[in-house]
Amino acid sequence: MLFRTGHHSAHLEIELTRRNIPFVKFGGLKFVEAAHVKDVVALLRILENPHDELAWFRILQLIEGVGPATASRIMEHLEVRRSGSATPDASPVRRLIEQPPPIPQPGRTELEALAEACADCLGDAPPAVQVERVRRWCEPVFVRVYDNPAVRVADLVQLERIASGYNTRGRFIADLALDPPNSTGDLAGPPLLDEDYLNLSTIHSAKGCEWDVVHVIHAADGMIPSDMSTGDEAQIEEERRLFYVALTRAKVDLCVYFPLRYYHRRMGLDDPHSYAQLTRFVTDGVRALFDERSLEGTEEPELPAKEYEGVEAITDFLADLFEV
Repeated sequence: MLFRTGHHSAHLEIELTRRNIPFVKFGGLKFVEAAHVKDVVALLRILENPHDELAWFRILQLIEGVGPATASRIMEHLEVRRSGSATPDASPVRRLIEQPPPIPQPGRTELEALAEACADCLGDAPPAVQVERVRRWCEPVFVRVYDNPAVRVADLVQLERIASGYNTRGRFIADLALDPPNSTGDLAGPPLLDEDYLNLSTIHSAKGCEWDVVHVIHAADGMIPSDMSTGDEAQIEEERRLFYVALTRAKVDLCVYFPLRYYHRRMGLDDPHSYAQLTRFVTDGVRALFDERSLEGTEEPELPAKEYEGVEAITDFLADLFEV
């Protein structure tokens, strides 16, 4: 499975993990292993279980001027740890909202903003709405804490898109918390040779490799070529060569996918879904060489007996392929 950028496989990774389909990833961390994604998940865990000490400890140390000692004092003030002296039925999140602990500036402003974000996420708001609200708190914090904050915020937009497929925060957290197989870059090494597993790889990391069957996903303009690499003809030609690399990794079968609609948000209140356009590199002449098939449509009589529909179409196909 090949893709232009590491986060393009984020939704697929979570679905593969949920369905127990083993995989390894070449090129970048797994999505759920990135520090900024862990930060957002920790905040969601606090909302789901206000007494989650590890989650509180991680989130509080994102606040400017708050280290381990101060974080521990804040947790004591909020009564995060359950004990006999804790106020009956006390919720640390409620205490944060109603009785925020006194800390010096500039951390006080960020702590108050965190309390506001938690207050907005209480109730029955859909998981995607909660992730979007949490993201708005994280954005200025990530600018201060991390390198490449724009890339990290873009990952959170992707996380918001994934959350839109869930009805409850608990189920979303549970799927994200599943322990995925170790990538080949981890100390545990690759899977055993007699195990079936799926290779996920960025196109850059696939150079020099070949497989019998290759699936290229997100073959839509803005993804291939990347909308960050279309500033001039030289960049576009480099993107074309990269797409050529992807197509020539297959020895037997090649499948190229592009979504009819995809999720992104240009402005806060606009429709988060847009119609996709097939990559400009698949011209009419090239497209005529493909056998086309719609994963959602019924107009294609050649579809197999079982139809694969919706955003989970690829993982449905793979689940049947691996018989899980």
